[in-house]
Amino acid sequence: MSEPEGGDAACWAHLFDEYAGEGAGPASGVVAVDVAALAAAAGVAVPWSTQSADLNVNLLVFAAGDGVAPHVNGEVDVLLAGVSGEGEIVVGGERFPLRPGRVVLVPKGQERSTVARSDRFAYLSCHRARKGLMPAPRRPKEGRHDH
Repeated sequence: MSEPEGGDAACWAHLFDEYAGEGAGPASGVVAVDVAALAAAAGVAVPWSTQSADLNVNLLVFAAGDGVAPHVNGEVDVLLAGVSGEGEIVVGGERFPLRPGRVVLVPKGQERSTVARSDRFAYLSCHRARKGLMPAPRRPKEGRHDH
């Protein structure tokens, strides 16, 4: 298990619950994180990520109108889970709202993009481990916000 990445370790180390139960913690490979607190405390971008031999998980945070530009992932299915705020996932031209308590499963091979609809939008991206491919960020056009 690799160490979590993102942000200054001193800033977010207290948010980890190293012992979430009997046998949990660094020695067992368990990673327990308060992603809502991380999303609230962080700036925008990717304040936290972790990777095991089988799984990649990233916490992404965006300001209103920002997000991830349209791209196609041909390698893995991706589960997106809302953490805070409201956003929208567009998959193959179809729009899906994403907010806390909602998930969207995007099959590999589908074009997808995200956009923040609230002042602060955070979500988890979870998929089978693979080499990282970072899609281009979405930025609002000059003088226009996609609210």
